[in-house]
Amino acid sequence: MPRPAKAEKPPRAENAALLVEIGARVRKERAKRGVTRRTLAQQCQTSERYLAQIELGEANPSVLVLDSIARALDLDPIELMPAGRSRDIRQAFGAPHRARRVALVGLRGAGKSTLGAALARQLDVPFIEIDKMIEREHGASAATLFEVYGQGTFRRYERECLERIVAKHDSAVIATAGGIVADERNFAQLLDQTHVVWLQASPAEHMRRVMEQGDFRPMAHNRNAMNDLVAILDARAAEYGRSHARVDTSGKSVEGCVKELVEAAEALFGEN
Repeated sequence: MPRPAKAEKPPRAENAALLVEIGARVRKERAKRGVTRRTLAQQCQTSERYLAQIELGEANPSVLVLDSIARALDLDPIELMPAGRSRDIRQAFGAPHRARRVALVGLRGAGKSTLGAALARQLDVPFIEIDKMIEREHGASAATLFEVYGQGTFRRYERECLERIVAKHDSAVIATAGGIVADERNFAQLLDQTHVVWLQASPAEHMRRVMEQGDFRPMAHNRNAMNDLVAILDARAAEYGRSHARVDTSGKSVEGCVKELVEAAEALFGEN
C-alpha cells in the first residue's frame, strides 16, 4: 500500500504573492466582461472549482491553463501578469513546476499500476491512478464512462483530475490512461506539470501481461488483436516519445524496473 502523503510545503513567499496577484487579475478581467466563473470555466475546459482556486491565489496554474484563461478573456497571457513581474512566469509556472511529480505513460500491460505503486513506496510519495480517481468520482468504470459519454467527456474528466492532483501534490507518482497522449491538451499539460516516463514493452509482452491479469478483452472476438495492438503502438510511439524519460520493461523483473525508475526519477528531479 502507498504510504500516507506528507504535509505539503507552502509555496515560497514571493511565488505565493505572485499567485494572489494573478488570481486578482483574472477575477477583475472576468468581472469587467460580465462573465460568470462557470462560463469562463466551461470556455477554458477546466473545472469551476479549480478556477475559483486560481482566482483566490490558492492554485498554481500551468502556462497552458493561464493561456486558455487569457484566450477566453480575449487577452494576451502577459496581461494577466502584474506589472514588472513578467520575468517571473518561468520561475512560477515553467519546468520547476514539475516539482517531484512523476507520471507514467504507456499502453495497458506496460506496468503502470504495479510499478507506479512500487516507485511511490520507494520515493515515499502518494500513488494516484487517474482512471481510479475518475471511477470513484463518477460511479462507473472507465470503460463504461468512455462508452456512454464519449472520448471528449472522458478526457475532460481526466484533465480535471490532473488539475486537482497538481494543485494538491508537489510530490506524487501518477499512473495515466494509455490514451492520454491522444489528447494534445491533456498530454501537453502532463508534460508541463510532471516528469513523464514512458514505460515501454513489446507488443507480445503487453498482450501477455493483460491476459495474465485476467483481462481477455484484447482477444475477445478479435483474431486481429495483436495486429491492432501493434498499430496502436506505432500510432502513439511519436507521442510517447515526447516523454522526459523512458524505461523498457520487457523481460525484466519488477525489482529491476523499479530500480531503473528510481534512477530515472532522481535524474529528472536533478534537472529542475
